[in-house]
Amino acid sequence: MKIDIRNIRREYSRGGLMRKNLSDNPLIQFQMWLEEAIQAKVNEPTAVIVGTVSADGKPSTRCVLLKELRDEKFVFYTNYESRKGKQLANSPYISLTFLWHELERQVHIEGIAAKVPPEVSDEYFKTRPYKSRIGARISPQSQPIAGRMEIMQAFILESIRFAGHEVKRPDNWGGYAVSPTRIEFWQGRESRLHDRFLYTLQSDRNWKVERLAP
Repeated sequence: MKIDIRNIRREYSRGGLMRKNLSDNPLIQFQMWLEEAIQAKVNEPTAVIVGTVSADGKPSTRCVLLKELRDEKFVFYTNYESRKGKQLANSPYISLTFLWHELERQVHIEGIAAKVPPEVSDEYFKTRPYKSRIGARISPQSQPIAGRMEIMQAFILESIRFAGHEVKRPDNWGGYAVSPTRIEFWQGRESRLHDRFLYTLQSDRNWKVERLAP
C-alpha cells in the first residue's frame, strides 16, 4: 500500500464509564445508549454487525438494522433462506455488535436467536416502504444471479402483480429475536485505557456485572 496504515489512530477523549452510573439491567443501559446515539445524530445508529457460524464452525458477519427491543430481546428482520438464515437454522448462537464512532462507544452482545411469531413479522412488514416489501418478495437473498437486470425485471413484474393490492409478506422472510446472555459496554478512553463493563446472565436470570481490562 502507498499509505502507511500503521500510524492511523485517534485518541479517545469524549468521556468515561463508571459502574455507579450503569444500570443493573443491561437492556435498560443499552436503551439509554441507543437513545443517546439517535439524539447525537450518529450515522446509522441502529446498524448492527451480526455474526453467525456455519455448520463446519466458520464464522461470518454482515450488517443489518435493529428494528425493535421486544421483551428484552433484540429484533431484526431478514430472508430466512439467506446465508445467515440457513446458519441460524443450523445453530442459533449469534453475536451482535453496535459501533458508534461519534460517541466512541461499542456494544457487544452474544446470545441465542429464534424466529419471532409470524404475526409479529406481518405487523412489521406492513410498516415497510412499498418498494422494500416488493424487494423482499423477489430477492433470492445470498444466491448468485446473472446480473442486476435479472433482479430489476423480477422487481418490475412483482410491482405490476401487486398494483392496487396489499403486498403480503413472503413465508421465507421474517424476524429473529435475540435473547442475550452476554453484553459488553465499551467506552473509548485516553491512552487506550478503555472502560469495559461485562454483563453476564446468571442461572437465576439476574445479571453479573464486571469491569474488564482494556
